[in-house]
Order: sequence, then C-alpha cells, then structure tokens
Amino acid sequence: MLFLKLLRESFLFANDSLRGNKLRTFLSLLGVTIGIFTIIFVFSAVDTLKNNLQNSVNKLGSNSIYIQKWPWGGGGDDFPWWKYMQRPVPKLRDFDALQRLSRTALAISYEVGIDNRTVKYQSNTVSGAQIDAASQDHDITWNFDFSEGRYFTNMESRAGSPVTIIGYDIAHDLFPDGGAIDKQLKIMGRYVKVVGVFKKEGNDILGISSDKEILLPLNFAKDVIDFQNDNYGPQIVVRGKPGIGVDEVESELKGLMRSIHRIKPGADDDFSLNKTTIISNQLDVVFGVLHTVGLIIGLFSILVGGFGIANIMFVSVKERTNIIGIQKSLGAKSYFILLQFLIEAIFLCLMGGVMGLALVYLLTLAVSAAADLKIVLDIKNIIIGIGTSFTIGVISGIIPAWFAAKLDPVEAIRSN
Repeated sequence: MLFLKLLRESFLFANDSLRGNKLRTFLSLLGVTIGIFTIIFVFSAVDTLKNNLQNSVNKLGSNSIYIQKWPWGGGGDDFPWWKYMQRPVPKLRDFDALQRLSRTALAISYEVGIDNRTVKYQSNTVSGAQIDAASQDHDITWNFDFSEGRYFTNMESRAGSPVTIIGYDIAHDLFPDGGAIDKQLKIMGRYVKVVGVFKKEGNDILGISSDKEILLPLNFAKDVIDFQNDNYGPQIVVRGKPGIGVDEVESELKGLMRSIHRIKPGADDDFSLNKTTIISNQLDVVFGVLHTVGLIIGLFSILVGGFGIANIMFVSVKERTNIIGIQKSLGAKSYFILLQFLIEAIFLCLMGGVMGLALVYLLTLAVSAAADLKIVLDIKNIIIGIGTSFTIGVISGIIPAWFAAKLDPVEAIRSN
C-alpha cells in the first residue's frame, strides 16, 4: 500500500511538472528520447542486417564445405593474390576421387556458373539469367524449395538430358500465365525442357538467390562449354553426414585433396576449403563494432538527457521545499521523500524511453512498407531500452531525491 501511495503521488507530481513546465520538460526528455532511439535503432538495424545476412548464409548450409581456388574473406594489402591465382581450379577428377574416398560426406556436387545469358520462349525473352550447371547431389548440398515441379532424376543427370529448373522470376517473365512445366526454352542455342521452378526467395543481401537462376545438369553442360575452365568458377561442394561435425569433414577433405593432388608434406595447399563459419565470424566482428558505435553515440545522448532530468528534479525540489517541510512535519519519513522524488525521476526517464521506442517502431513500419524488408525489433531490444531508461532515471534522480530527503522540516517550511 505504501508503494502504491508513493507511486500515485509521484505520478501526480510528475504530471504537474510536465503540465506546468512543458517546454523545459520536453527539452529535458528530448535527450533521453534521442538516446534511447539511437541505441535501439542501431541495435535493430544491426539485428535486421545480421538476420538477413544469416538467412543468406544459411542457404549455403551450415555443414557444407566449398572446395574452391580462392579463399573466402581475403583482401587487404597483405592478401597474397598472386599465390592463389596460380592454383588450379577443382577438376572433375577431384570430384570423382572424393566421391570414392570420402567417408564423412553425405553428398558431393560439382558446380559451375556459366554466366548471365539471354533465355527465350517463343516471343518472350529474359536477359541477365544466371546459368548454372551442377551434378546430381546439388539438391542435397544446397538448401532450396520448389514452387512447382521437381529436381533432376538420377537418369537425367547421368545422361545429360536437355532439362532445366528455372527461378521464380524467370518463370514469371517467360510464362506470365503460368504453366512453365514441360515447356521448351532456348538456352545457349539448345532447347531444354522445364521440369521444375524454384520457390521465390526475394532480394538477397549477398546475392544468393535462385529467382533468376537457370540450373542445368552438369553432363548436359559438358557438350556446350568447357565447364572446367577457370572463367566458370568450378567448385566442389561437400555436405557432411548428420552427426559429423564440419571440422571433422574439413579435416578429412584436406587430407584427401592433398593426396589427390600429390602435395608433399610441408608444402602449401593448392586449394581452399571454405565454410559458412568464415562468413559468420567476420559478420560477428563487424556487427560487434556497429553495436559498440551505436551504444557510445546513444549513451552520449542519454547522458545529456540525464543531466536534463537531474536539473528538472533539482528545480522540482526547490519549488516544492515548502511541501516537503509540511510532509515531514506531519510525520513523513526521509525515505518516503527520497522515494517520492526518485520514482518521479524514473517515471520521467521511462516516458522518454517509451517515446524513443515508439519512434523506432514507427520507423520500422515505414521501412518495412517502403522496402519490403523484415525489420527485427525483438523483446531483447525493448528490454534494453526500458532498462536503460530506468537506470538513467535512478542515476539522475538519486542526488536530488537525497537532498530533498535531508531537508530540515522547519527550515523547509520557512523557505519561500
């Protein structure tokens, strides 16, 4: 009951302060509002970016390893690009040998990216289609779904049948009325039959999307291009068996590839084993820096707001000195006065925090509507905002509240 009474009186005093000094209170709350807005906005923006990037990385598979010529995450002045340029690209013989020798792999696929080409169906034409070719296990080493149709059969892959799976955007542009399955497309001077359509994935920050992709069987591409050419970026993708860690798969692949390439002990590898943890670790570093920068900027704004709240509370103590003296003369305890002003300061800061969160929420709605982007504003960020506001309220209100609690009742009543 005492707490509820304190809460009620503090609320009434805070309301009177707001209504009696609107401009002063608004300017003081502005610092807290901007600070909370900055912190939560940056955290939400970073979480949104991280979530979308992580979704892109998840398409690569958390238990998949990419055997490629170039390592991921390279760059900078000390990057030995000349060394990697001399490496051979993964060959079909490497792929065949890994299929025979690997004991940890669930699936192994050989893949090439042919290039952006023009695709035709009757009078409809699509430019900039990404033509890819892959072996049979591509549907296991990668994560994707179909909106209609199916994947290549084992016989189609082995025989190099003229069949294809197309992206959702390609299907929409070539067949606006639907019914893409079993239609004949002209690709690189050859006619191929559509057997499947990838499910729409939307825009992807890393550019990993099947919406504009056209996938062909690897053995079909053999008759069209020299797919082991460096220009087509051939790679081998290996997905480990369930229950086997990616590090164990990587260790086996490293030994097998060195054996297949007959690399002498102590000599450098002439291949790269890339995995999604490389990207994830780099993203964690970048996002950690962004979190820290946003937190520092927000804390400076909150610090200014905290001084403003403290100033309001000192003025409030000065204006209500007579009332404090009367309360003490009627038996009010010092802790009652202290809690009364402390709760008022916390209430003012929480109001600024709620205003900041409301601004973030409105901004997320606007961005989601304008950019068709899923904004992450989870309960963790809301708790951080409320908790920070509460903490600033305690820090900025404790000293004025302590001065109010220590006032002598007689002197307080005599004051003007």
